[in-house]
Amino acid sequence: MNERAEQIMDDSEALDRMRHTASHVMAQAVCRLFPEVKLGIGPTIQDGFYYDFLFGREFSRDDFAAIEAEMKRIIKESFPLERFVLSREDALERTADQPFKRELIRDLPPEEEISFYRQGEFTDLCRGPHAATTREVKVFRILSTSGAYWRGDEKQPMLQRIYGTAFFTKGELAAYLKRLKEAEKRDHRKLGARLGLFETFPEEAGSGMVFWLEEGAKLRETLLSWARRINEQEEYKEVITPHLIHTKMWEKSGHLANFKSHMFIAMEEDGEGMGVKPMNCPGHMLLFGRKRRSYRELPIRMAEFGTVYRNEKGGTMHGLFRVRGFTQDDAHIFCRPDQLQGEIVAVLNHTRMILERFGFKWRTFLKGRPEKSIGDDSAWERAEKALEEAAVVAGIEPVFVPKDGAFYGPKIDFEIEDALGRDWQCSTIQIDFNLPERFNLKYVNEHDVEEAPVLIHRAIFGSFERFIGILIEHYGGSFPLWLAPVQAIILPIADRHQETAVALATHLESAGIRPKIEGRNETIGKKIRAAEIQRVPYMLVLGDREAENATVSVRHRDEGDLGSMTTTELLARMEAEKAV
Repeated sequence: MNERAEQIMDDSEALDRMRHTASHVMAQAVCRLFPEVKLGIGPTIQDGFYYDFLFGREFSRDDFAAIEAEMKRIIKESFPLERFVLSREDALERTADQPFKRELIRDLPPEEEISFYRQGEFTDLCRGPHAATTREVKVFRILSTSGAYWRGDEKQPMLQRIYGTAFFTKGELAAYLKRLKEAEKRDHRKLGARLGLFETFPEEAGSGMVFWLEEGAKLRETLLSWARRINEQEEYKEVITPHLIHTKMWEKSGHLANFKSHMFIAMEEDGEGMGVKPMNCPGHMLLFGRKRRSYRELPIRMAEFGTVYRNEKGGTMHGLFRVRGFTQDDAHIFCRPDQLQGEIVAVLNHTRMILERFGFKWRTFLKGRPEKSIGDDSAWERAEKALEEAAVVAGIEPVFVPKDGAFYGPKIDFEIEDALGRDWQCSTIQIDFNLPERFNLKYVNEHDVEEAPVLIHRAIFGSFERFIGILIEHYGGSFPLWLAPVQAIILPIADRHQETAVALATHLESAGIRPKIEGRNETIGKKIRAAEIQRVPYMLVLGDREAENATVSVRHRDEGDLGSMTTTELLARMEAEKAV
């Protein structure tokens, strides 16, 4: 690992320890103020932490102020964080008045160590790690509260979840709070409704199902078509697999054993049935294995823009970020061992080119063999080495994260940073030992001997729904011209200019521009303001003077009034902007 990567890991781990300690400090403060509460769990999350409590009512803003004041007292008392281990019997006795903790203890594997952390009068079941003392919690803020079912199960009690954050300096906290305010303005759910991009109907259609409106469908199709063109350039062959497949295939792939609770399955009385696909991979295995393959055919790059469905728990849906039905830019590469590094380099370059188009910054992580995995050591070593060498050739320096790969093989993940400095897990490149073995995939090598191909999973956008949600917030709804659902809105001043507006729209469409005519009987000022609210890049005003001179008065979303232009001049400008 390089020096910069080590520093990033060290800083991240120190911040995580401090935030974990802050969650315990918050729980201690709540217990002091409200002794009747029962404790759930209190992990760190991206940008902060939370703790769950069983409480008779919702926590209020006044409660937040009291909790924060008590937290400051606890921090000032500088309690050491003392770790100790108990037997299962002693641990259950220690948590006699905490039913949720007792449930967690009972569910621990027999061989697992049961550890606690103590700070002053407060003790909590916890694996750690933590800061040395409560005084190491620097600046913090309680942010919000929400309801959360115990262990995410709607059949379990509803707990009160308090969210907070902590940083090492006041400046970092102030910057984060400022980003939160800006993020609220950019909330993709609010902007999606205002811009007419998508709707959800949880009561009528069920949670987590997205209905794309006209402009959202244009946005989605623009993104998908662009991705399809890039796939074609990289010689991926697009396929389509069924949404519903016999359960015996899901048993073969391992999904029934490992993923059944997330699947929608209709079982027959004889124990067989059909399952809606939660991912596209097994279908691609069937397509590869449908005939005898020669080494000369490899690599085979198979792509699908496949819609999949996952039975996410109720109450966890969140706009486009967490849905039950979503479309993946899925691809699988079947290659020979000697082709592996070259294919990974190509995918890394492919990924960088796509992310650069949106102006994202990114970090990469090489994730190694987890404790629960399949395959022999030599295969894992070859795969990790192939990823490492490919990263060097591609000119990237991934941070190595041990034990965080998939159970079937190591991977390189891209984490992107948006305009607000928020990180999002995005693209992934994975090597798989599992599926070729389960589906008995073979090709005939140059010595006329059957050999298993190496399988690479590749998803760059991941879920189009989630990626579009990120883009909405990244751009604040002001999409770049090439991506904007409506690229130009034509604003006729009076009814007599409608014919000219239709002719202009036809001309723009023939040049590959997506126009729209605003035909409402409003003043031109109101039409311009409405177009600005809709974040349309170009507003084209047509009146008597423009009709007479064969010009158009042009306003730009970001630059304001650009004056009069001929259609040729306008198209030249738009084409140049689309290329950026």
